[in-house]
Amino acid sequence: MTNQQEIINTIALSRISYYSFEGLLNLYRTLGSATNVVEHRHHIRDVLPDASDRLVAALENMDDMISRAETELEFDMNHGIVPLCFNDRNYPKRLAECADAPLVLYYKGNADLNQRRIISIVGTRRCTQYGRDMTARLIKRMRELLPKTLIVSGLAYGIDIEAHRNALACDFETVGVLAHGLDTIYPNAHRDTAIKMIENGGLLSEFITMTNADKRNFVQRNRIVAGMCDACVIVESAAKGGGLITTTMARDYNRDVFAVPGAVGQQYSEGCNLLIKDNVASLITSADDLVDAMGWNEDMEMVRKAGKGIERELFPELTQEEQIIVDRLAMHDLQINMLASQTGLTIQKLSALLFGLEMKGVVKALAGGTYHLLKI
Repeated sequence: MTNQQEIINTIALSRISYYSFEGLLNLYRTLGSATNVVEHRHHIRDVLPDASDRLVAALENMDDMISRAETELEFDMNHGIVPLCFNDRNYPKRLAECADAPLVLYYKGNADLNQRRIISIVGTRRCTQYGRDMTARLIKRMRELLPKTLIVSGLAYGIDIEAHRNALACDFETVGVLAHGLDTIYPNAHRDTAIKMIENGGLLSEFITMTNADKRNFVQRNRIVAGMCDACVIVESAAKGGGLITTTMARDYNRDVFAVPGAVGQQYSEGCNLLIKDNVASLITSADDLVDAMGWNEDMEMVRKAGKGIERELFPELTQEEQIIVDRLAMHDLQINMLASQTGLTIQKLSALLFGLEMKGVVKALAGGTYHLLKI
């Protein structure tokens, strides 16, 4: 867990508003931490000779930002909000690969933001019954094929809220990425759903409390929806819209992009059809198509076998890496991020190993991304 002073310094550094996301992240990476940046703020050119005059001036006058960051951290701690700094082990690792990833995220929930499979589902705010039906079908079938998948969207009207509500109905964890601080919910009509998501998923934002849901913030938050996923699915969209912006960002991040086709001439199918026509998105009509395109068939086959009732091996043979995991879990339950820290294995590698151990009946996944060793 990141120490409090580093959190305060990271929040403060993220408040240098004129500086680009890429510039802030490069500064942070160059010096290794926000604390190092703050400690050198009065003589930043000693460690960064090419620092611009504007950056020098901004760093020289960070006292108000630091004070605001201290107030923010106190609020977060009192309201169950967890600030996730870029170097925090719980920070979304897929998002961290993006050049314009935010230095800090604010999170309230219990889902693992580094789950093995993460899908973003986006689309128009003015969805039709067809869009609602397709969203429900996709998620229901995905629950049957690959039940341990995190569903991400933006809690907006239309396809976003349909994705969240169907995910909850199918007992999927689902995370909403917001365009404002976590001290409020916008739109207010989705408050009840948001509360349920905190209990089975979570709410995520890069915006400090008391940040309003301004129009520009929605485009900014779309890059998080796009960057933290393996695949982005757009269900319905007009020829222009926020969903298309998200898919463009996802494509730029080298994420797989999929679109559900619609009838020719229908306003809210034009965007999806154009994405397919221009080879920006792959056409899917079912969750089966998505799983096949993503190469998740092996995982699906393991789930099918498990569903048929594989007999648990009484004395399962473990690989060396599996044994390392078992030895750690023998002491106490651990989240995957803690396992990564203690074993030296990557999140991606651990996810695959843990899934295999689940199929062998050796470990059990608990709420909040924690794993428990069963008696063997």
